[in-house]
Amino acid sequence: MLQHLESCSMDGTISSAWPLLPHQFLSLSYAHVEAWYGYLTPLSRAIFISSVVGSAAVTLYGTLHSKRRRRETVRALPFLAAMLVTLASLSLLLPLSSSTALRERDDATVTPNIRDSGAVDPQTVCPGYTASNVVESPVGLTADLVLAGDPCNVYGTDIEALSLIVEYQAADRLHVEILPKYIGQTNQSWFILPEALLPKPKPQGDAKPQTDLDFQWSNTPTFSFKVTRKSTGDVLFTTEGSQFVYENQFIEFRSALPENYNLYGLGETIHSFRLGNNLTRTLYTADVGDIIDANLYGHHPIYLDTRYFEVDESGTLTYAAQPTNKAARYKSFTHGLFHRNAHTQEVLLEQSTITWRALGGTIDLYFYEGLTQDRVTKSYQTSAIGLPAMHQYWTFGYHQCRWGYQNWSQVRDVVDNFAKNEIPLETIWNDIDYMKAYRDFENDPDRYPYDEGVEFLGELHEKNQHYIPIIDAGIYVPIPGNESDQYPPFQRGLEQNVFISNPDGTMYIGEVWPGYCTWADWIGALFGGPPTNQWWISEVTEYHKKIPFDGIWIDMSEASSFCIGSCGSDMRDYGVTRPELPTSNAGASSTNDTRNLNFPPYAINNYNGELAGHTVSPNATHSDGSVQYDFHNVWGYQLLNATYHALLNISPTKRPFIIGRSTFAGAGKVAGHWGGDNYSNWPYLYFSIPQALSFSLYGMPMFGVDTCGFADDVSEELCNRWMQLSAFFPFYRNHNEIHAISQEPYLWPSVIEASKTAMKIRYSLLPYIYTTFYLSHSTGSTTMRALVWEFPDEPWLAEADRQFLLGGAILVTPVLEQGATSVDGVFPGVGSGTVWYDWYNQTRVTGVESGQNVTIEAPLGHIPVFVRGGNVVPMHEPGLTTADVRASPWSLLVALDQKGEANGGLYLDDGESVNPEATAQIDFSASQSSLTATRSGSYDEDKNPLSYVTILGVEGAVSEVSFGETKLGDGTWNWDSTLQTLRVEGLDAFTKDGAWISEWTLTWS
Repeated sequence: MLQHLESCSMDGTISSAWPLLPHQFLSLSYAHVEAWYGYLTPLSRAIFISSVVGSAAVTLYGTLHSKRRRRETVRALPFLAAMLVTLASLSLLLPLSSSTALRERDDATVTPNIRDSGAVDPQTVCPGYTASNVVESPVGLTADLVLAGDPCNVYGTDIEALSLIVEYQAADRLHVEILPKYIGQTNQSWFILPEALLPKPKPQGDAKPQTDLDFQWSNTPTFSFKVTRKSTGDVLFTTEGSQFVYENQFIEFRSALPENYNLYGLGETIHSFRLGNNLTRTLYTADVGDIIDANLYGHHPIYLDTRYFEVDESGTLTYAAQPTNKAARYKSFTHGLFHRNAHTQEVLLEQSTITWRALGGTIDLYFYEGLTQDRVTKSYQTSAIGLPAMHQYWTFGYHQCRWGYQNWSQVRDVVDNFAKNEIPLETIWNDIDYMKAYRDFENDPDRYPYDEGVEFLGELHEKNQHYIPIIDAGIYVPIPGNESDQYPPFQRGLEQNVFISNPDGTMYIGEVWPGYCTWADWIGALFGGPPTNQWWISEVTEYHKKIPFDGIWIDMSEASSFCIGSCGSDMRDYGVTRPELPTSNAGASSTNDTRNLNFPPYAINNYNGELAGHTVSPNATHSDGSVQYDFHNVWGYQLLNATYHALLNISPTKRPFIIGRSTFAGAGKVAGHWGGDNYSNWPYLYFSIPQALSFSLYGMPMFGVDTCGFADDVSEELCNRWMQLSAFFPFYRNHNEIHAISQEPYLWPSVIEASKTAMKIRYSLLPYIYTTFYLSHSTGSTTMRALVWEFPDEPWLAEADRQFLLGGAILVTPVLEQGATSVDGVFPGVGSGTVWYDWYNQTRVTGVESGQNVTIEAPLGHIPVFVRGGNVVPMHEPGLTTADVRASPWSLLVALDQKGEANGGLYLDDGESVNPEATAQIDFSASQSSLTATRSGSYDEDKNPLSYVTILGVEGAVSEVSFGETKLGDGTWNWDSTLQTLRVEGLDAFTKDGAWISEWTLTWS
């Protein structure tokens, strides 16, 4: 959620759509007055304080000492009251989230370098480096790099001696690293990303592999390198014509890019899927409410580069900058580049170049050959960040949340209303409403008492439904010595010394929802520091004993703080909590750290202004002496990791389910992600698609957005469309904020029907979705897919992000514009023979040309969905919960391609175990008028029969159908000559012990 009680409306005003409880009104009033006071200049503050104190003193004196003055005072009181009311009104109208106001403060003025007309261009003043002592290694080479001239010291202190390491690590992976030659204990964290945070990819063997990637270097005029694809001669990356700049707080390197390049990735932000060539991407995790092109919650320094070549009759390839000729033949090549650096970064995409800047770390580049997105993404995950976690089956059901459920009774009413309207509901969530004064691990005793919660959740679990609460990153710091303000989770953490500190060893105290807060020291804990992870695991476990939740929602984890610096240290004085802070390490307390941590010389384009804006300050210090400046972007990931192990501690055999906000490369191993605080308007309906596709590249397939929008009031039409679109995202949740109107789907008749329509498709497809997600987990393939990934040789799809594929078989073409009753969409692959079928009427799409935008009828309540020929899709009957679905009969949808063939698969397990004792894979193959199901694996708990099979694209007349050796009666099957579909029913009679117990074949002739 946004800072304080930030308004959902774009202009920052506060809505009164939901009544505030007294404690919330007081909290809101205090927050606004505090924020108003924070924006005053020192002179204004002095005038304000003196006026209030003086007026109060005169009033009090007159009241106590003079009857005459008392009468005068009484007459003056209305004026004093009017002044205070005016002050309160002005403060309550103040938009709390205004980063513009933050940047306009005299003490926090930060002009981003890219917007500073007087900023020095390092390329014009820095000397670059010269390579020497080049030594061939079995897998590459090493060399020394030395400054080629006088230091420029433009945004830090130049590092004179560097090391170059080049490794051909695998057939498809090349590693190029440049780092300071001399790194010691005093500056290690300035540059080195510990492998405890992100393991470093290693060479697969002791010798250079056969590879299509080639590294070359030159000292003319200074050191540069280029990476080439040997088979095509295409230069993938080259620093020729530019200088390397390597300083203690600034790194820059640059590469040329081809005309009209196609880059994807570099997250997290709100932007179209294809990045374009006029964009600056800032990678600095921040609590920003989904502002377009701002730096958001995640840090993912990877991009994919897709290039198109026209192929002539002789097979010669020519780069095509404008590949628009649909009659031509094209071949695409996709490669990837991952920059393994956790420091704050900025990437400048310009007309013909990409410039990479960082405020620390090393140049640690991994080039992935490709040739396709699928190969790049799989290699990136398996070599660098790890494969995504497999999630429990129930997590693919529908989730409902709202900031504004004031008590258990309201939550129960929401659950009951879903049942009353027969809308599927898998999981009900709680936002911060349930907390006692917004403190983690404590319920409000009046509105969310534990006994009532246990009773309600018991009923919920009996109905195979689930519950997830939010947990915020900040830990409330109580008033020292105040017995009425005791907070045991903090006290236990204090005793174990698990919190971050100021440079002087006192506790770092910022501000979040509960008031003054501190944050866990994840980094120091990694290197022999305090038992932070054990403390967190214990607190989560103890809370689960009171409220038996089924997963955790982590928020505010960038980490978000509502004030600049350790603003609460004077108000919550706990003394020096870390007198043993190392003075020889990289911490801000070290006299060896000459860096300007809070205001580095190079100013990034941070939406929140200075680096300390709306987050923990860069000079906050960990127990090992390292500082937040070097680990800001990984802090939220470590919170997710600790939460993952906490859930394992509660249920060691079950897959933890966590949805988190701040993410880093590799976070998909432990959590999913939602798109943050979006808005209830039509552009954000569209932006949800490129967001999801981008996180597919980042190895986080469990992704969804706040359906119907988080901020502002949603319209019935928008919620109608959005409930249908999100039904095809892996994570499907409706959530909005307290000042907007309620938007549960049962509130509008049309949304009820639209939701049911889309949910029936989703719940029928759950076996297909679960299987597709399993492949993401086991191989690194994507679950949600861009059209261009599946059809890589169609360059007109390079910018297609208003449609998407769910797996390889389901094409979704949503309406994204207000008032529309039709939508334009393409049917990729039709020029090369791909067949598409309409999901609803099962007819084949005909009369469509390659790349043609086709107008598809889509009245309100209808989302166009198509099935790709060549696929076998396993399905269940839809139900109100995923447990109902898993207990229902099976069916198969067979969509034949133009050759009359189709293939597919099904993955089976118990749906919850981290390491299932048994699994099974069912392979489906259709060809020559037969369909075969072949089983492997030992999982045999599924006893559901096969009910029916529908085969699309059966062109010839059918006179006989057999299941195995048994000829089926005419009443059990039907061939529609108009639709060219064959439906075979009554198969449950042959599969009473389970559809997949043994191999079978269905034939027709």
